[in-house]
Amino acid sequence: MEQNQSTQLSRRTILKQALAASALSITGLAALSVPSISFAASFSKEERDGMTPQAVIEHFKQGNLRFRENRPAKHDYLAQKRSSIAGQYPAAVILSCIDSRAPAEIVLDTGIGETFNSRIAGNISNRDILGSMEFACAFAGAKLVLVMGHTRCGAIRGAIDNAELGNLTGLLDEVKPAIEKTEYSGERKGSNYDFVDAVARKNVELTIDNIRKNSPVLKNLEDQQKIKIVGSMYHLAGGKVEFFEV
Repeated sequence: MEQNQSTQLSRRTILKQALAASALSITGLAALSVPSISFAASFSKEERDGMTPQAVIEHFKQGNLRFRENRPAKHDYLAQKRSSIAGQYPAAVILSCIDSRAPAEIVLDTGIGETFNSRIAGNISNRDILGSMEFACAFAGAKLVLVMGHTRCGAIRGAIDNAELGNLTGLLDEVKPAIEKTEYSGERKGSNYDFVDAVARKNVELTIDNIRKNSPVLKNLEDQQKIKIVGSMYHLAGGKVEFFEV
């Protein structure tokens, strides 16, 4: 009991510090230093329900900062496993690429029971993924839908270069609208990673558009301000996750 109370206090403290850090950054002041914390249990329902969508974003920003500074939280994964057996209360659902260099749970420094995760090459959405997101938010109570692209994405490069291989051909076709809609004055080739990164960002934006268009359930939750649907880009160089709203 004492351990659970301590864990909840640590999480509440880190969330308050995350929000304070965000406020300081808006005013141009130095980012707030966040001490190392210990997550010895998974999110409780009360803890997750007490978070706003913006608080979840700030929580992830602080987790990414810890990742970049190589001071991850002291996750007791076995304790998190045990505490989540009876129920799970994740704060977000993340749609990201399958790239082995971009594991969302690690770069955001999250633990067991904290996020739902869908991974597919090019972080595109389809009916099954949308259904999973609807479960995560409408049924399980997640507060945030986060679409995460990343730099130097092989799926994006393959789409640009018109790669063809079995079922991969059809998957990459889903990325090609982002190529056409990317405004870029330089060389529009897969060998130009500045262009690849520009297309990857546009692809995140279009994925969010498709989520809103093809899931009235999620769009309604967003309109009611019960959830946020936001985009992000993970930068392989440096490790920063850049958040943006579409």
